[in-house]
Parts: sequence; C-alpha cells; structure tokens
Amino acid sequence: MNRRTHILICLISLYFLLSSISVLRASNSNSVSFLLTCGSTVGGIDSEGRNWESDRRYLVSSGDSISARARYQDPSLPSSVPYMSARIITSESTYKFSVPAKQRLSLRLYFYPSQYSSFNPRDGYFSVVAGKITLLKNFSASITAQALTQSYILKEFSLTPSRTGFLNLTFTPSTKHNGSFAFINGIEIVPMPDLFHPAALVGFSDQIVAVDSSTLQTMYRLNVGGQYIPPSNDSGLSRTWYDDSPYVYAAAFGVTIKTEENDVIEYPYDMPNYVAPVDVYNTARSMGPYSKVNQNYNLTWVFEVDGNFMYILRLHFCELKHTKINQRVFDIYINNQTAQLAADVIAWSSSKDSPMFKDFAMYVSERPGEDEQLWLALHPSISQKPEVYDAILNGLEIFKLNDTIGNLAGPNPVPSPLPLAAESKEEMKSFEASKSKKNVHIIAGTAGGAAAISLLAAIFIAIYQRKRRILESDQSGTTSRWLPLYGISYTNKSTNSGANSSPVSSLASNLCRHFALGEIKQGTKNFEETHVIGVGGFGKVYKGVVDGGTNVAIKRASPSSEQGVNEFRTEIEMLSKLRHRHLVSLIGFCQENNEMILVYDYMSHGTLREHLYQCETHLSWKQRLEICIGAARGLHYLHTGAKYTIIHRDVKTTNILVDENWVAKVSDFGLSKTGSNNQTHISTLVKGSFGYLDPEYFRRQQLTDKSDVYSFGVVLFEVLCAHPALSPSLPKEEVSLADWALHCQKNGTLEDIIDPTLKGTITPECLKKFSETAEKCLSDHGIDRPSMGDVLWNLEYGLQLQEKPNASRSKVEDNKPAKTFLAVTPTTSIKSCLGGMGTSSDDPDGIIFSQIHKQQGR
Repeated sequence: MNRRTHILICLISLYFLLSSISVLRASNSNSVSFLLTCGSTVGGIDSEGRNWESDRRYLVSSGDSISARARYQDPSLPSSVPYMSARIITSESTYKFSVPAKQRLSLRLYFYPSQYSSFNPRDGYFSVVAGKITLLKNFSASITAQALTQSYILKEFSLTPSRTGFLNLTFTPSTKHNGSFAFINGIEIVPMPDLFHPAALVGFSDQIVAVDSSTLQTMYRLNVGGQYIPPSNDSGLSRTWYDDSPYVYAAAFGVTIKTEENDVIEYPYDMPNYVAPVDVYNTARSMGPYSKVNQNYNLTWVFEVDGNFMYILRLHFCELKHTKINQRVFDIYINNQTAQLAADVIAWSSSKDSPMFKDFAMYVSERPGEDEQLWLALHPSISQKPEVYDAILNGLEIFKLNDTIGNLAGPNPVPSPLPLAAESKEEMKSFEASKSKKNVHIIAGTAGGAAAISLLAAIFIAIYQRKRRILESDQSGTTSRWLPLYGISYTNKSTNSGANSSPVSSLASNLCRHFALGEIKQGTKNFEETHVIGVGGFGKVYKGVVDGGTNVAIKRASPSSEQGVNEFRTEIEMLSKLRHRHLVSLIGFCQENNEMILVYDYMSHGTLREHLYQCETHLSWKQRLEICIGAARGLHYLHTGAKYTIIHRDVKTTNILVDENWVAKVSDFGLSKTGSNNQTHISTLVKGSFGYLDPEYFRRQQLTDKSDVYSFGVVLFEVLCAHPALSPSLPKEEVSLADWALHCQKNGTLEDIIDPTLKGTITPECLKKFSETAEKCLSDHGIDRPSMGDVLWNLEYGLQLQEKPNASRSKVEDNKPAKTFLAVTPTTSIKSCLGGMGTSSDDPDGIIFSQIHKQQGR
C-alpha cells in the first residue's frame, strides 16, 4: 500500500467518523427535545403530526396546580393540541428538564387565554423564569391577545447553554392582582445550533455586543417582500416567518421582486442553510425602478419594542438581479444612526443568488410618555455613484437581549379600541352572567321577574350560539391559512348550509362583535330618517351611537336590496380578517329578526364623491392627491399584502371614505372576490358599477386585479375633472368619463375638462404624471395596465412634482443626483429624516414625499 493510498483511506475513515459523530449528535438532540401539552394526561398529536406528551412527569415542584380544559375551541386555533388543555397554577411551580450542556436551547411557550373551569382569563397575571433569566413578568396573555387581535400567543426564546445539564422553568402568579393565577398550554424545548455571533453596536464604531452570552427573545421574524412561511416550511428549526408589509412606513412601499424562473439560490459553503429558508431569499423588497425618485426617500420599516433593552437586527440579503459590484449600493440606518455605509450585496456575497446576512446591535432607551420604536431605513449611496440608485432587503429578524440583571420581560401591550376588544368584553359579560344564573332563578317570580326572564333568555341564546359555533367548527372539513399578520389566522369553510345555519362563518363571527338589535335601534333612535347619512345598493346607512358615546356608521340591508345574504357574509368575512390604515374598519354586525346590519367606524368626512360634487368648500389638489394615494395603498394591500389576492370589484368614489384626519379608506367589500396568487383570473358573473366597470372583465367574465386598476383609473379622472363616471344627459361622446377623458388626453385638450376650481393650482409636471397614470389604468387590455403598486408609486411621485416642481425639473434637466433625503447628523429628528410632513434643518428643500400618517401594526 503506497503512501497516497494510505492517506486516502485515512481521510475516508475520518469522514465516516465525523459523519457518525454528527448523526450521534443529531440523535442526542432529538432525544432531549421536549413537546409538552400541559394539563393533559395522555398527550396528543398536533395538526403537523408532531407527538406531544403530558407535562406531569416534569413538574417537580407543583405547588397548587390543576389540569383544566378550555370551555371553547376558537376556530382560529391551528390544532387542539396543545391549546385546549392547560396547567392552571395558583402558587409557584417549577418544571425541570434534563438538557445537553453547552448547547443553546430554543424555548417556545404556548398560551391560549380562554375560560378554564372557574378561572377568568382576565385574572391570569404571572411571571416565568428560566434558570436565572426572567422571561415574563406580570404577564397577561389575555391582554396581549386582545392587543394583537389573536386568540393565542406564542413566545419564543433562545436560552444560553446550561452549565449543569438541567433547565428549571418556574411559573409564579403575580402578587399585584387579587386572585391571580398562572397557566401554560404548551412547552417546546429543542437544542438549537449557535446562530448568534458578536454584533457591531450602531453608533459606536469600536464596540461590539457579545450576543453569544445572552438570552434572546424573538420579537419579529419577517419574510421581506414575500409571504407567510409556516413552521413546516422553515429550514429545520420550525420558525414562522411573516409578511413585512404591515411594518412598512407610510406610502413609500417600494416594490417586491422574485428570483428569475431558472435561477437557483445557492448557500455559500460557510453559511448553513438553517440560518433562513430558501423562500426568504427567493423574494425581496426594493425601492423601485426610478433612480431619480429613489434618491429622495427611504425604504423604511417601523417596529414597536420595549424600552431599556439591547436589540439585535439580523438583515438577510440575496441579490436577485445584479451581478457586479457597485451596481446597487445603499446605506443602512437604524433609529436615525448610520449602521452601514455603502452596503453592496454582491461585494459581500461575491455572486448573484448567494444568501448572506448582517447583524447590528441597537440599544433602545425608554422615553416617558412615548412608544419605543425601532426604525430601519435603507437609502441609495449617492456618493458611491452606483449604476442604479436602489436598495434591497430579503428578510429581517429582531431579537431582544436580556438586561444586566437577567431580565427580558417588558410591559403588557395596551389593547386598541378595536372590534376584538369589544368582543372580548362581551364574552366576559356572558361568562359572568352564566355564573350568576342560579341567583337569577331565585328572583324570577318577583316583581323583577320579567327582567330576569329576559336575562335568562339572553344567556340561553348565547349558549346556543356558542354551541352552534363549536359544532360548525367541528364539522368543518378544511382549514386554510389566511392573513400572515401578527400571528397565524385561519378561516373555516363550513359545509353546513341548512336553513337554520348562519350565513357567517364561525371564524368571522368570532372575529366580529355581535350587536343586539336593541342596541342598534337605540343607537339610531329606531332607524330615524334624520340619522340617514347615505343610501346604497345594500340599503340605508345611518349615523349611530354605541357604548354610550362612540359614533358609528350602521348599514342596514333593505328588504328590496339586490345585494343579499352573500354580500352580507362576504363583507363580514373580508373585513373581520383585514386590518389596514386605508381599509374601513368593521366593528361588528347584527343578524336578528331577519335583519342584516353592519356596523363600521364612523367616517366623519363622508365619501370622496360628496367632496367632488356636493360640498361648498372644494378639496385642494393636494388633498385630492393624498386621498388617491391612501385609496391606492388600501387597494395595493388587498392585491398583494394578503395570503390570497383580494379583488375589490366595486372601486368608485362612493366607496372611498374620508375620516376626520382626511385619511382615505376603501369600503364596501360585498362584491369582493379572493383567489390564489397563482391564478391569472377568476371566472365569475359580471358585477360592479357601470362607468367604472372593466370592459375586458365585461367581455370575458374573467376577473383580475387589473379590473380594480381600471376602476381606479376612472376614479383618478373623476377626481381631476369633478365629472361623474356616467352622465347620460350629456352628448354621446361625453357620457362615459373614461372614454371622454381618454379622448381629451389623446388630443391634448385634457386641461379643458379639469375641475374649474383646480385651474391654475396643478403644476404641469404633476398633471402630466397624474393623467398618464390614469390613462395607463384605462388601457383596454389588463396586461397593459400597471399594478396598483405602480399606480401608488406614480401618485407619490406626482405629489413630489406638485410640491417641488422647480427642484424636480432642475434635477432632471441637470442630470445631477438629487439631494440625499436622509440627514445622518445626530440632531436631525427621526420623523423628518424618515418621511414626516415637516422639514429638517439639514434639508432646506424640505421633504417632498407625502407621508399621510405613520403606518404602524395593530
């Protein structure tokens, strides 16, 4: 045997030895994983086929604890295991686990704040300590679920390696609330690879943060520019990745891009594929194709966080288009401080379609009276003179590090006054009423007997409705994921279509508040005509008052309405699962005594149409532009921000409402349709409003998102001209606004039909961009029309041209880079830097992009 052969055999032997060690380690990791369904005696299997065991054998210091089962299974729960059983803890109790030493642990805690035996979920305040680290303190799962509009909560942590080979997990009821208790539905502990390395501290060029010695909590995990990724599609670590669009700041939404058809993502040799799944790197959000525009704004995300903690931001990159250095170069800013100048993904990764990531650390101080936030902003590196002025991001993770005293706990969030909080309040009332049912029986024969009987009737109706919802949930044949916002949501498609069944799905009925007909009548003074604020195809709309002073809009179906049960159901099921600044909010509904009633937030400034034709004070051109931008943002979200494409199908000026702050909101979803993002069209009967109806949809009966784009093009010309979409009394060529406006646009006479109140107030550059955008929307073939994202972009650019026409013209003519929109001096306010409405002392030209309102999550 020669020396070369001997070396080869040794290398092969070493390879198999290392492989065996790897397999052994993997096996050991699997053997020390824990999936506990707490409070269960037998365990169970979840919807993903994972086997959960009982928690009893790990509870070494049980204190006072009991096993309990939730009274009601919310349809949004992905599985009954582990959520339907719970360990109720009334005094300090500890779980003890044997874990591998010197290896990080992934800990996930599952909470379903429901009714367990006599325990009111509002009394559930407690702390959770892992080893010596306080993970949660005075934590209320009920308040957190309301604030996040979720039925269940998942908290994820990455724990430092145990020195002793044991992990103690202690639950302690709070001493600050009478009757407090702790509870837990599921515990998941899995050894994990070491994903964390020292990170550069933003704002300090010579300091790093040693992440490997800290316990971390996952705050956000986003698939930027992509869609929801479930745990089953993660790269082996069962993580959930959410859509980033709810966190994108204001209207500067950028564009989403994907890998080209034949491209393949290839991980570099020094980067394990478990860092992030390939689906994260297959998509991205960039600033868009217009370099001149990109120089004047930032692509920005905003996140609510807890103050007085250090955070790690992991930015995932993968260049999907460019192949050379200095083609796309950008700067990265975190909370108005420079994190990275001249970021060039190709220079970092060496090739296209090659993933990589960068970690940055940022300390967030607590500011009294203000919400703590993390701002991430990307801006083209103008000084580098790249080939294109653009930026890109594929994924983002944000982790919170424990502080110096071993604490990770932050305060409970504050629920917003939205429908789910109201629903939770109503459920609490029903729960308390059922506990006092015996007392009601005692006084049933007295002078107050009539009131007691009414109360009993209400209780039995509530019980009946709840049982029916549970039955519908149990009978549901399929479950499909819906919106990937702030948690996982689901919708159940019941097959029950009997005469007595509700037209509203069990999920929608649980996501919306149920109003009694008596409440509606009281709030509208028995539908008094003086309260009517509008009339539509569904019926009359009334201004009403609920809850002792909250103004609402109440839409009551007319018996002769052509829009019936299907539209009623569609409206509820759409809006109950959609939350967006530019979509009208559905508060609840009433279905009683053959009435079909919908209750919305009250829009004090009415419809866009009213301000075009019926108001003595006319909207300025800037107001009209901002309203159009808001409506475009809402429609763009419907088309791209949800798991499934949503086509509104009835876009018109009467369905664009304006609130007290002049923020536009798209309304009336009774005709909306959903379809797969892979579908090119939906074959359906033609519905909509003549004058706004897509001619291609009318001819072919094939609905696409470009049908909404056509209708919105009519809206744009209507806003410009204050001319109805249809005017039968006018000469034949002027009856249809779409045809007449296109004719005038082609002949160069569009200015002749512009609203006279706007004459002399629109800059030529803005008018040109606006009219060209509307014209493209009205293209005869859908394939030639822009997307709503492109429409939104052009309208924002039009607003820039309106507010800074001279600056924009000179920049174009001189072919010089526009002044950087971002000032990085420490004194510059973050709002002016990232897109506020004011001006900055470092930007004498002012801010030229419309940012109607700060866009935040729920």
